[in-house]
Amino acid sequence: MNPITALFYVFSALLLFAALRVITARSTVHAALFLVLAFFSASCIWMLLRAEFLAIALVLVYVGAVMVLFLFVVMMLDVNTDSLRVGFWKHLPLAGLVGAVIALEMALVLMRGFRLEAPLPTVKALEVGNTKMLGIEIYTQYLYPLQLAAVLLLVAIVAAIALTLRARKDSRHMDPSQQVRAKKADRVRLVKLQPTIEAPSLPAEKGPA
Repeated sequence: MNPITALFYVFSALLLFAALRVITARSTVHAALFLVLAFFSASCIWMLLRAEFLAIALVLVYVGAVMVLFLFVVMMLDVNTDSLRVGFWKHLPLAGLVGAVIALEMALVLMRGFRLEAPLPTVKALEVGNTKMLGIEIYTQYLYPLQLAAVLLLVAIVAAIALTLRARKDSRHMDPSQQVRAKKADRVRLVKLQPTIEAPSLPAEKGPA
């Protein structure tokens, strides 16, 4: 067994352990941290498979952005996990059956790919690098699907903003046009008032005895 194969089994075992702890951890924060560990393990496996771009993208996008957001939301909301576990053992047999069916379907799909032999990289791919080759393929052969995905993401962003900007009765906002038209005379009035409390008189100075 060469070192690459040994590292593959080590990171695979770590990935399975972290994925199992994600769904069995009692604390949501610990579950999110185990998910970060699972992402790192998957990234290391991709590095062993010489997919450097996918490995770095997984770390930067999911670990660096998505999981930080998850942790921020989890710690900010302080979710009561005890109420979420109510009826867990009651629905466990049905959930296990559904999970077994999904795992069997994925195994039937993926087992065919294991029988195929991966093509050897060409001399050009070895000289240029897989990251540059991936960029060339995306922006030449798959340019239109990339633009379509960008349009779909833009539509999703606009839809998310439109859903969050619904008119609510308890929302407070300021009209920028009214703020611009505001004048000092309308907001500040200087008033001269007479003092109502007399200043205390100073005690008389005593002369020499």
